[in-house]
Amino acid sequence: MYHLIFVVKIKNNMRVCILGNGLSSLTLAKSLVNQKIYVDVLYPKKKSLVNKTRTIGISKSNVEFYNEKIINIEKIIYKLNKIEIYSDNLEKQKLINFGNNKDHLFSIVKNHKLQEILEKNLFRSKYFREINYKKKINYSKDYDLVFNTDQNSQITKKYFNKKIEKKYNSVAYTTILNHERISNNVAVQIFTKNGPLAFLPISDYETSIVYSINNHLKSEKEVNNLINTYNSKYTLKKINKINSFELHGLSLRSYFHKNILAFGDLLHRIHPLAGQGFNMTIRDIKILNDIIQKKIDLGLPLDSTLNTEFENNQKHKNYIFSTGIDLIHEFFNFERKTKNNFLSKSIKYFNKTPSISKIFTKIADKGLLF
Repeated sequence: MYHLIFVVKIKNNMRVCILGNGLSSLTLAKSLVNQKIYVDVLYPKKKSLVNKTRTIGISKSNVEFYNEKIINIEKIIYKLNKIEIYSDNLEKQKLINFGNNKDHLFSIVKNHKLQEILEKNLFRSKYFREINYKKKINYSKDYDLVFNTDQNSQITKKYFNKKIEKKYNSVAYTTILNHERISNNVAVQIFTKNGPLAFLPISDYETSIVYSINNHLKSEKEVNNLINTYNSKYTLKKINKINSFELHGLSLRSYFHKNILAFGDLLHRIHPLAGQGFNMTIRDIKILNDIIQKKIDLGLPLDSTLNTEFENNQKHKNYIFSTGIDLIHEFFNFERKTKNNFLSKSIKYFNKTPSISKIFTKIADKGLLF
């Protein structure tokens, strides 16, 4: 007896909407477009000016995912082989040493460069449209799903106002150092008396700075002086314009409302000390990508069941990971205030254990997915 098996490929005419047009929105849009889903990105009436001093770190596994499933970014990233962590409380002794001088560990990319390559590619796709908020839209009727990344939208104020918030009482200062050419593949983070300071190489002659300073605002001159105090590596040519923003963390209590799913920084925001904010969003996209592909393969619609499945999968992981970053911040903040170096000594001791060091490295690379 012969059995005939027919495989039916269902045409995908699903259309989704993304509120906001930042890096998280554009990365998500490219992921969806790659799955042949029609995507409308809604942007505010006035687009914000691009800050060219902002950079983001992307872990090795997330770079691999980005290259394979989103868009190839090899030409715009700068790969780092090591991350070294120091503390003022141990007189700048090295606490943690991730990686070696041979293998790719982490990458740094300029925000505006990544945004440019995403926009350029998306605007060539028939599956993508960009629409101004002025157009009246019925989100529940016009779209199968809505992804909301816009913290200022009316939808956010109406449906996503229940959250766990944390004030860090600190301001992040960002800039880029221009310096003499140097072999520059090691990122350095120093827990200073004023807060965590990160030196993040972006080329042999440029290094990004993220300095989270506690308690009160500093003038540009004061920040420059502090950077110079802790710079022991670079022969500086120029410190570019300092930009700043207030730091606070949050975790949403509910990830979705009907067919609207919160995403990106609206979903979770953490302290930049570990460079994990955008990495958390990429990990969310990985899971979302898998859930969507399964539905497409089965001929199922993209509806609110996707939101439920995503929340069930990611909410507890994101909360645990965010809490872990907050604990690191609080421990070092407490150590800074009390001038006690017990934590730093403990971390330095545990880092000497290869198995523990390997676990730290895996968490930094893959979050809680490994």
